[in-house]
Amino acid sequence: MKTERTRIKICGLTREADVDAAVQAGADAVGFVFYAASPRAVALDRAAALAARLPAFVQPVGLFVDAQPAEVAAACAAVPTLMLQFHGDETAEQCRGAGRPYLRAARMAPGFELLDFAARYPDACGLLLDAFVEGFGGGGKVFDWSLIPPSVPCPLVLSGGLTPANVTDGVLQVRPWAVDVSSGVESAKGVKDAALIRRFCDAVREADARIADALG
Repeated sequence: MKTERTRIKICGLTREADVDAAVQAGADAVGFVFYAASPRAVALDRAAALAARLPAFVQPVGLFVDAQPAEVAAACAAVPTLMLQFHGDETAEQCRGAGRPYLRAARMAPGFELLDFAARYPDACGLLLDAFVEGFGGGGKVFDWSLIPPSVPCPLVLSGGLTPANVTDGVLQVRPWAVDVSSGVESAKGVKDAALIRRFCDAVREADARIADALG
């Protein structure tokens, strides 16, 4: 029996070399941050130029935090194939407002009811599970994976403090549809390390191979 492979997203890209490194390592998606408070934020024209480097079947994703509808629409116009990822207090109506596939970030903490949260976003393509920190963004922190309910009725994207050293364990324990990494493959904020990206992708594939072996 062959298992489904885990998809890989490299987020917070700001440079051509980092986009190329993600593609060469086999990433399925790359993320551009449209949140001015982030050290990884990029302007629309910059994101469009970086996204233009992507080959077919590598998905650009735009990260937003309580952005105005006009801002989201402008990003969609600049990057026509953009998938959306919402990290603020957006309602389901706001998330679907642009008419694009979207991921909804869930900030995991003790007492957080993920199943109730998922029910409020039934048309999300997936839930991105990140660590709860003050402000927005996971801050490179790992959350307690045991907080994830055993059965969530939508694809899960595991995020929050993932690195080449811990992502194999994360995939083995959580069995997510995808994993998302940003600071865990950086040499400095917003500056990715090509070797770390490759090691991260290799570690995900190692986990997938171990799952496939266990399933026979």
